[in-house]
Amino acid sequence: MSAISPRYRTLLAILALVILPGLVMPSTFYYRIGALVFISAIAVIGLNLLMGYAGQVSLGHAGFFAIGGYACAILPARYGTDPLLAALAGIVLAGLLAFAVGRPILRLRGHYLAVGTLGLGLLIGMVLTNEVWLTGGPDGMQVQRATVFGVRLRSAEHWYWISGTIMVLCAWIAANLFDSPTGRALRALRDSMVAAEVMGIRPSRYKLIVFVISAVYAAIAGTMLALFNGLVTPDNASFLHSVELVTMVVIGGMGSLIGSIVGAAVLIILPQVLTIFHEYETLLLGILIILFMLFLRQGIAPGLAGLFKGRRA
Repeated sequence: MSAISPRYRTLLAILALVILPGLVMPSTFYYRIGALVFISAIAVIGLNLLMGYAGQVSLGHAGFFAIGGYACAILPARYGTDPLLAALAGIVLAGLLAFAVGRPILRLRGHYLAVGTLGLGLLIGMVLTNEVWLTGGPDGMQVQRATVFGVRLRSAEHWYWISGTIMVLCAWIAANLFDSPTGRALRALRDSMVAAEVMGIRPSRYKLIVFVISAVYAAIAGTMLALFNGLVTPDNASFLHSVELVTMVVIGGMGSLIGSIVGAAVLIILPQVLTIFHEYETLLLGILIILFMLFLRQGIAPGLAGLFKGRRA
């Protein structure tokens, strides 16, 4: 195992996280929870590229998530488009919108950038809520199920393996990006934008690249959730959903692929586990998040890895 590079060890660990639980899950409910974890992890990996690798904050990524989902609903319902082609169109649309708005927004820095992306997300949410003739308004829209080779994709087990496979591919692309010249430029921007400019790196170019990539990841996750649930609502673009994605990045570990999956798993699985406490569920979830941040400040995955290395040393 020592001859394998850290990048491939990470990818093998992610692959194991998909395959091993999938072989022993006892019921459809567990497959559904697993699929939701993988779908959220795709969006979180993309946001982690922006926050953990490039050091830029976005509070509006749920808007790109919703664009992907609503494309799967609107195009088949209004224009008879195949659901898979509609999903591809939604991903492309999210990337184009990120490119168009990214150039002016990414000139901002720090909390100004956070507020700018927040405004973008709120604007998308308002359009989805108010344009009833197109989006169905606050009640949302039904999404036509996708069919592949004559098989209608609607079972939780189908979507567990589909979402797990796509998550592994997205993680592989992110890992290769991290070790590329673009990834090194992004890390330079995160550490010091002034130093990066002195070295000939154009901050605006690389920030725009990673912003578009992260938006595409969010749209991929949005299309998958829409096709999985068969329903989209404006809640997909809500501010709370954007905050949830950011929280997953921070809890799992910024700049960590494994951390992206861990963060998504924590915020999706923990509420299911804590339902046994009834009215104290939300209180306990908040306390656990505070404890994670107090004792694992770099995130769960990097924090536990550091503790393990310290004990071995």
